[in-house]
Amino acid sequence: MDTLENRIQKRVHVSLYALLFLTILLGLSVLLEGCTDKCEMRNQYVYFEPVYTTLSEIRSGVRATNSKPIEAIGKIYFKDNYLFINEPGEGIHIIDDADKENPVKKAFIEIPGNYDLAIKGNILYADSYIDLVAIDISDLNSVREINRVQGIFSTYNSLGFYADEVNGVVTEWKEKEVSIEAEDCNLQIQPWGGIYYDRGVALPMEAAYAFNTKTAIAPGIGSGSGLGGSLARFTISNNYLYMLDGGDVRVVDVTVESAPEPKDKFYVNWDIETIFPHGNNLFIGARSGMHILDISAPESPQHISTFQHVSSCDPVVVEGNYAYVTLRSGNPTCDGFDNQLDILDISNLQLPKLVESYAMKNPHGLGVDNNLLFVCDGDDGIKMFNIEDKLAIDDNLLAQHKDIHAFDVIPFQNTLMLIGDDGIFQYDYTNLKDLKLLSHIRIENED
Repeated sequence: MDTLENRIQKRVHVSLYALLFLTILLGLSVLLEGCTDKCEMRNQYVYFEPVYTTLSEIRSGVRATNSKPIEAIGKIYFKDNYLFINEPGEGIHIIDDADKENPVKKAFIEIPGNYDLAIKGNILYADSYIDLVAIDISDLNSVREINRVQGIFSTYNSLGFYADEVNGVVTEWKEKEVSIEAEDCNLQIQPWGGIYYDRGVALPMEAAYAFNTKTAIAPGIGSGSGLGGSLARFTISNNYLYMLDGGDVRVVDVTVESAPEPKDKFYVNWDIETIFPHGNNLFIGARSGMHILDISAPESPQHISTFQHVSSCDPVVVEGNYAYVTLRSGNPTCDGFDNQLDILDISNLQLPKLVESYAMKNPHGLGVDNNLLFVCDGDDGIKMFNIEDKLAIDDNLLAQHKDIHAFDVIPFQNTLMLIGDDGIFQYDYTNLKDLKLLSHIRIENED
């Protein structure tokens, strides 16, 4: 029987269904409108095609030449009164630094695809794309390659284009005259900011102007080893060379310096960036934190602990029971928003603790020497702090030079060796109230 109560219930149900249907339609219209609006936004892209070089050509490309102008600066290394300056992708400049006020460029070692280095005894170890090269530098008039570990860097790639035996490796990107327009809704933007297109990549017009067609291919004398900067991805501890390779730490036995012997690899994390040795430990800077490894058994690193922080670029240096870490933003690979100096108590390696954080402008590399901390702080230049009181570092700024944009430093025996936008600087910090400029070698490709 169709009672009044049944009719009321039916009307309520119909009303509810109608309301639900209208709600769904409204939601769909908003979504479709948003997608339509987004798809109507069209971006112009610039196409770059990969330029390959065969492995045989690359592996015959190591040679010593006369000194030449420094056109770009990557990593810095110091050993036995010589500075070794990496020119990204090209090789290594050797500079006689016995007279700090008059450094002399002595030679250049051409090493295709070189971005990092370390030295033990008379042997310089350098990456060359997927290979590790051992170079005898005992006689600077007769520098020569003496050994090579082929294919040790298995994660080398350039924007997702991996090395192979047939094509070789991508050594450059060539801009092609191709008109590309793409709708935002159809794009799969890659982490490096562009898209895959045809045989190469495409970048938004505004990003293409800043795209460096060479550096975009990157990844990362006497006894004993030398000193690297805080941005290093290579380091030597005792008789072992440790190198960052993607998310792994690669271990190479260099007891016999002329015959590097690859050992195992140890996975740390996908975002590791820098490596710093201290005692029987390695301190690994990563975008997500600082990792501490035990290398008491040098061929088999063991994870001790991780101190996590917000996502930022993160070099680290250590002195005594404290680690000093800079965090910075302003780079596509440094996706955080913090610019700061963190001080960590590492007296208990299994439980590193944050002591204090200090705001910075845009810090890059840093160095520490006997309670003096040097920070490369973007447009704020180079800063020197007294760090005896870990809770009052910002009140103990001893000296600052704002006229340079510094990347990394090595402090050693009262001399600060610094690399920046404008070249290589050296300062005397004997007077703790001043940084006295000793010398400046300029980058020579400036317009």
